[in-house]
Amino acid sequence: MSRWLRWLLAGTLAAFGLAAAAACGGDDDDGGGGSEKLEPVTFMLNWTPNTYHSGMYIALDRGWYRDAGLDVKIIEPAAGGTAQVLAAGQADFGIMEQEAVIPARAEGVPVVALAALIQHNDSSLYFLRSEGITRPRDLEGKTYGGFGGVLERQLISELVKCDGGDPSKIKFVEVGNVDYLSGMEQNRFDFVWVFEFWDVMRAKEVEKKDVGSLKFIDYTNCIPDWYTPLLVTSERMIKEKPEVVRKFMEATVRGFEVAMEDPQAAADAIMKGAPESDRTLLEVSAEYLSTRYVDPGRPWGLQDREVWVRFTEYLKRAGLIEKDIDVDAAFTNEFLPKR
Repeated sequence: MSRWLRWLLAGTLAAFGLAAAAACGGDDDDGGGGSEKLEPVTFMLNWTPNTYHSGMYIALDRGWYRDAGLDVKIIEPAAGGTAQVLAAGQADFGIMEQEAVIPARAEGVPVVALAALIQHNDSSLYFLRSEGITRPRDLEGKTYGGFGGVLERQLISELVKCDGGDPSKIKFVEVGNVDYLSGMEQNRFDFVWVFEFWDVMRAKEVEKKDVGSLKFIDYTNCIPDWYTPLLVTSERMIKEKPEVVRKFMEATVRGFEVAMEDPQAAADAIMKGAPESDRTLLEVSAEYLSTRYVDPGRPWGLQDREVWVRFTEYLKRAGLIEKDIDVDAAFTNEFLPKR
């Protein structure tokens, strides 16, 4: 059970009020003049509303989906999993991580990645600075709190071994969906796997805690980089409604371009759509992500085949999938607007 399920569970169990999200989210039933019916579109979140949803919330707030003829509704996560919901036609678009898309494809679930929301993996291992951790081998003798997933153990073990440490000296405990900062402060475990832009920013900038982190992106000589999260749809949508996919992506890309140029606008749009959010966290997180959505000179959302090939091979070596997938069917850049 990997980190993506942790966040799905967090979104499903927390009852964060996204009855508001479906309501937060709808464009009007017509294009303003009432003469043309809008195409209904459902977008399913994978977690509580946060900054990597900025593009969708901005596009919704500014009426760009409506202008494209789309009536977009944002709905809460579903317990069945995003891939299954999309494949069943119960939602049109959603968000998944590459470590979830590839196993889904290996099991024959026809989900397709349309764009990388963040160009590089923003995951990190997060801890209290009082633990004295400055590099992966310092994790020796520490306790990792997670969900007991194969990928968790594999990546952490490889990081430590690559830095000259002994991963057998790490204790792995299953803690489930808990308050990680509180758990570390209570000495239940010493480090966890989180997103830097959210949990680490919350601890450092909002709660003013003395925490540190080891960013996965700093250790790509040891572990692969991969896309997490991804904007996804189904093969059915691409086949049956390609113009809807194209229109949705055009407006969404515009939203992310604004988020990169104006982080405050990103925070404002999410607060408007999900007023239960923490404004301070949204603002610091939006500022942090604004320079990390893409590398300089690249368009937002572009996926590289090499990343898909490498990470698929990695998951197979780790035993998370038993067979190869058709990488070229798992993702597409076709619906990204030409800039």
